[in-house]
Amino acid sequence: MTVRELMQALDRLPGNAVVLYQGDGGVSLVAGVSLEANVNGMPDEVILHPSMEGD
Repeated sequence: MTVRELMQALDRLPGNAVVLYQGDGGVSLVAGVSLEANVNGMPDEVILHPSMEGD
């Protein structure tokens, strides 16, 4: 999924909804994002960072 596709998908959802990430360990709030710039023709990557706060 590209950033454009993600933004389009999120744009269809309620603006006050929280964003969660589902992984092997369960569900976590997304606490931030960062950009990993790549070289050699590889596409840049956006990293979603989970919240490290306890439930």
